[in-house]
Amino acid sequence: MGSVGGKLDLELPSSKEEIARIQSARKKIAFEQAKKAKFYQGKLDHIDPDKLDDPEEWAKIPIIDKETLRDLGVENFRDLFCIAEQKDIAEYWRSGGATGVPLYYPRTYTDLHYTYIQLCRCWTISGLNEDDICHQSFPFGVHPAGQLWSRTANQVGIGVLWAGSGANTPSRTQLVLIDDLQPTIWMGMPSYGLHLANLAEEMGIDLASGNVRKVIVGAEALSDAKREKLERCWGAEVNDFFGMTEIGILGADSHVHEGFHIWTDQAVFEVVDEDTGLPVPEGDDGLMVITPLYCNTSTPFLRWSSGDIVRITDKTSLEGPFSIFPVMQHAHRTVGFSKIKGININHSEFEDFMFRLPEINDFKVEFVATDGLDDLLVSVEIQQNSDAKTVTESLVESIRSVFEVRPVINLLETGTLAKEFEASVKAPRFVDKRN
Repeated sequence: MGSVGGKLDLELPSSKEEIARIQSARKKIAFEQAKKAKFYQGKLDHIDPDKLDDPEEWAKIPIIDKETLRDLGVENFRDLFCIAEQKDIAEYWRSGGATGVPLYYPRTYTDLHYTYIQLCRCWTISGLNEDDICHQSFPFGVHPAGQLWSRTANQVGIGVLWAGSGANTPSRTQLVLIDDLQPTIWMGMPSYGLHLANLAEEMGIDLASGNVRKVIVGAEALSDAKREKLERCWGAEVNDFFGMTEIGILGADSHVHEGFHIWTDQAVFEVVDEDTGLPVPEGDDGLMVITPLYCNTSTPFLRWSSGDIVRITDKTSLEGPFSIFPVMQHAHRTVGFSKIKGININHSEFEDFMFRLPEINDFKVEFVATDGLDDLLVSVEIQQNSDAKTVTESLVESIRSVFEVRPVINLLETGTLAKEFEASVKAPRFVDKRN
């Protein structure tokens, strides 16, 4: 009989005009919320709150990013940036990312109400229904993703198994559960989905012919190559979602897979020139800047930038109630680079290259110094039916040809990297050991 308690109201706007009205009204509220924070004192006095719909006036608000927060210092963040009273705080969220000292953001009961709406929209636009059961593998702990997705599944009528990451439920146990319980959805980080697929091959479990019809991922960049590899391994359609700890879960991929439909009634999305801070023409690439319109009762972010370069357009082939939301595509994410032997290695490009090789199950890159010389050490796990010598020799030549660096290949047993990555919030796939 489905969800006995009733589904959460998604509070979808009925038109683009309604979204514009919501943005106009809520920008003023967001502006007033920010003025309560010590951090913003003196930084907003030159801005006319009655002209916030004027792009030039809005652009006077300073853009802030993670460097801004790091400059505050972890010890000062709560005093300078947080405005919620203790009695209103429902929980704390740990900031994401694999580097730097994490911040812990307070979230009020009001923040959580709108967060649940955002996540329930993601579940719904992904094409799920009340017959679906989700095996949920996002980590449980102080990082919020695992709890939030597990809590909201029932709010859209979806059953859920709270497995968590490999640090919560061992990966081999997770695969046994997937094989026994036959869920229709698997959810987690893309890298962990690949780790499970590699272990499944070792255990003789054929995920691609199993019952999972949908793989839902997030919290890491999903390139076309990684999406294709996940679809091959799981024999399932892959959907992605967009969000971050600072501003919420504000967009999701639909069945037409044209980008993220973004919840513009929940936040103001800008695509701006990196130098001027002013909007670029629709469809052009620019810096993504986001202002939450509802989840601002504890950390009142105005014009937050994660450093991503995106494009946003109103054009969509999607039909139905979600078609009123624009589509955002990443031009490129802020990616890592490492220089070795005078050559810049783009981590994202290298990852795409590796995941497009069908014989490679998983990999890790280490930049090391051996006898005073730099080496590119690439540790790989290969398919069990592949000839190790042939794959290794071909890989050396392919990397040398594409990236102009001759690597050192380290062949690993299947499951080695999955075990190493299990305890990580995000897989440390590129490590510089030369320092």
